[in-house]
Amino acid sequence: MENFRILEIKESVFGDNNKMADSLRKDLKSKGVFLLNVMSSPGSGKTSTIVKTIEYLKDLNIGVMEADIDSAVDAETVSKTGAKVIQLHTGGMCHLDAEMTKQGLEGLGTDNLDLVILENVGNLVCPAEFDTGSSKNIMILSVPEGDDKPLKYPLMFSICDILLINKIDAIENFDFDFKAVEERAKNINPNIKIIPISAKKNENIDKFADWIKDEIKKWKENK
Repeated sequence: MENFRILEIKESVFGDNNKMADSLRKDLKSKGVFLLNVMSSPGSGKTSTIVKTIEYLKDLNIGVMEADIDSAVDAETVSKTGAKVIQLHTGGMCHLDAEMTKQGLEGLGTDNLDLVILENVGNLVCPAEFDTGSSKNIMILSVPEGDDKPLKYPLMFSICDILLINKIDAIENFDFDFKAVEERAKNINPNIKIIPISAKKNENIDKFADWIKDEIKKWKENK
């Protein structure tokens, strides 16, 4: 007989986080605040995509939470859109969990907001493991990253409602197979919606903005 205990820390931590996330989701629903969790690796174009998307959502009151280990560069960029912005420093953490998201929302203030966009820490592993309490999860994959990411990071693709493939204006310069990504992503998550975009060239950003509007409308109808 072993003279020690085995404690399932991972299961306990995720269980507590999931309870907090569900509670936060219900609270946001009661307030009429739709929360988008945007995830990707560093350099995929999260901030530029968010900035361009906000331009198509002028009829909504928008707040943005920029999460980074350090720096306020992204918050400064997004603030130029006129959206309400707060910078979240994670103190070395590579993701946000539900409690951290709740603290960020309290700091941002959600009164009179229709939509809050959370730009999660750039990482394809940890952010996928922690439910933030979001209404929908979004992933951005940029063409230079390659078409093998669904094979390497299946959990990220499995939890996302929509996949934006960014920097399609540069696709001719890279060995990137769009059909392969689509097939691999759909094998993991048959319900995932895929939109090719270019934040730089403003290609298909309107389609993404329309998706957000449609999702908010359906979400409100299901109150």
